Amino acid sequence: MLSKGVLQQIVNIVGKQSVMTEVEERLTYAYDASFHRHIPDLVVFPTDEEQVASLLTLANEAEVPIIPRGAGTGLTAGSVPVKGGIVLSLTHMNRIIEINPENLSAIVQPGVITGFLQKKVEHHHLYYPPDPQSFKISTIGGNIAENAGGPRCFKYGVTRDYVLGLRVISPAGKIWTFGGQTIKNVTGYDMTRLIVGSEGTLGIITQATLRLIPQPEAKKTIMAVFSHIEQAAETVSGIISARIVPAALEFLDDVSLRCIEETLRIGLPLDAAAILLMEVDGFIETVEREIQMIQAVCIQCGANRITVAHNEEESEQLWAARRAFAPALLKLNPTRVSEDATVPRNKLVEFVKGIKEIAQKYSLKLALAGHAGDGNMHPNFLVNSRDLDEMERVEKAVEDLFNLTISLGGTLSGEHGIGITKAPYLGHELNKDTIGAMQAIKHAMDPKGILNPGKIFAGDSVGLPFS
Repeated sequence: MLSKGVLQQIVNIVGKQSVMTEVEERLTYAYDASFHRHIPDLVVFPTDEEQVASLLTLANEAEVPIIPRGAGTGLTAGSVPVKGGIVLSLTHMNRIIEINPENLSAIVQPGVITGFLQKKVEHHHLYYPPDPQSFKISTIGGNIAENAGGPRCFKYGVTRDYVLGLRVISPAGKIWTFGGQTIKNVTGYDMTRLIVGSEGTLGIITQATLRLIPQPEAKKTIMAVFSHIEQAAETVSGIISARIVPAALEFLDDVSLRCIEETLRIGLPLDAAAILLMEVDGFIETVEREIQMIQAVCIQCGANRITVAHNEEESEQLWAARRAFAPALLKLNPTRVSEDATVPRNKLVEFVKGIKEIAQKYSLKLALAGHAGDGNMHPNFLVNSRDLDEMERVEKAVEDLFNLTISLGGTLSGEHGIGITKAPYLGHELNKDTIGAMQAIKHAMDPKGILNPGKIFAGDSVGLPFS
């Protein structure tokens, strides 16, 4: 618990109206989109960089944990205050400071909603490609902290590819400036990329300079339906082999389709084993040519139905189905254990087969979706957290899943981060010396360990929720 003296100093910094002390209020900040829970001792809403710096100076001196938080949409408990302390909600720092069409850049505060920024830059015929499934809710600061991905990663890359510079407050309250407004910048260490994906464990982002690109002239959405899940996976490989790079190349299996159709009632093919949902963008002539090429590959790989959206409304309907994936699954079981293991694209067929075998081995319901174009799949084990036997089987299945992923040259996380849920498995992918180097960086930048403790490294975590 915080001392009265520390609490009063916090109130003096941000004002009483920006501090939550009641248990009922703090409960809202005890969880994210995972199923870990821990109530913070305090929730604070700074409104500017100076307040953040003062709060960190105070917390560092008092050795009180600080947990930065955006919209709380993370899936690995990255913003859950597992060791108590102060949740620092950055949602009130939500200004777009500048959109610069000439420099193809934007400067924003961390609390800006990703989808809001996308709409704003479109007014200038510009494009901010990173699009996590939670883009209508999640914040730029959270996206940067987790190096968020999304469907467009296949063609456009992930969040880190659009971060030019950052202003970051150190655990001791110092202001760090990394990068800038230029595409080329090799002045010193690349600290910008170090902060991206660091899950709020090294510093707190107060401002980001982002790279924008010209808005594509045209885009089209195409859906291919398959009777066998392997055909869909083989089609992904076929599209890549044909040197076609769609803006998005998404996969949904039969379980996912049924749940989504029950939710949206939009006429999804319930007789399918899997579908691929693809978007092609660019110049009009290029889009038309690539759509034809994709159709040819789909037919060659066994697609029994192909639909091309005729207008923006039809396209949005199809993508709404993909975005409904996660909440729709709760129709089957109350708990969703969602992973984001990623493998090289040429291993996708083997990966999909292996995941299905793991689910059968442990008698678990499985829904499978993902960003197939970049090998980033989302196996979802659908269970009941109150069924202890089932949860034990899930734990074994998750470990088998990660072992399969690593054996295929993959990685534990493509876009969700490590947080708490994957910390016990970090050593499956990284050797002891590599983990030691990361811990040395953490200690050098945060010697008292106040920033988001309990995350990434297993020795500092609280274990799996079902262990």
